[in-house]
Amino acid sequence: MASKFFLLALLALSASHALASDPGQLQDFCVADKTSQVFVNGFACKDPMTAVVEDFYFSGLHMVGNTSNKQGSVVTAVNVAQIAGLNTLGVSLARVDYAPYGQNPPHLHPRATEILTVLEGSLYVGFVTSNPENKLFSKVLNKGDVFVFPQGLIHFQSNIENNEAIAIAALSSKNPGVITIANAVFGSKQTISDDILAKAFQVDKNIVDHIQAQF
Repeated sequence: MASKFFLLALLALSASHALASDPGQLQDFCVADKTSQVFVNGFACKDPMTAVVEDFYFSGLHMVGNTSNKQGSVVTAVNVAQIAGLNTLGVSLARVDYAPYGQNPPHLHPRATEILTVLEGSLYVGFVTSNPENKLFSKVLNKGDVFVFPQGLIHFQSNIENNEAIAIAALSSKNPGVITIANAVFGSKQTISDDILAKAFQVDKNIVDHIQAQF
C-alpha cells in the first residue's frame, strides 16, 4: 500500500512539473499568425509553408530614438510584435536611447530576465530585491559593460553624463511585458483611491492628487 502511495505521489509531482513549464519546440519555428481568431497563450502558428524571410527580419536598431519626453529616454523594442518569427522562441531585444541626464524609470518585466550592454556613455543602473529585504544592487556602467536584471524585479537606468547614451538589452521572452511603476500606481485606469496611495506612501492626499494629475 505504501509503495502504491509513493508511486502516485511521484506521478503527481512529475505531472505538476510538466504542467508548470513551457513546452519545448515541436517544430523548427512557429511564425505568429496575428490574424488568427484562436486564443492561445501567445500567438497561433501560421502554416510553415507560407513563412517568408521577412518573418525573421527587422531593420531599425541603428536609428536614434526620440528622447524629447519627460523621462529623457526611449525604448525601441524588437519582440514578437515586430518579428513574427520570434513566436515561441523565448527571446527579444530592445535599444534604449538616453538624453543627457535622462532615465529609463523604475519598471519591471513580468515575463523576462534582462541583460543590458552599454554601447555609448555611462549609466547608473540597479535593481531592488523583493520583500522583506528590498535590497538595492546598483553600479555605474561604462561602454562595453554588461548588467543583469532578474525577472520580475524593479530596475532602472539613469544617464549620469551630459552626453547621449545608448544601450542594447536582450530579454528572455518573445513578449517580456513592461510595468512602469509610476504609471501603474499613479496613472492606472481607473485611478487608485488617493486614500489608499496616501496611506501606502505615508504622504498627504494633496501630494498624491498632484502626482496623479501628471499622468
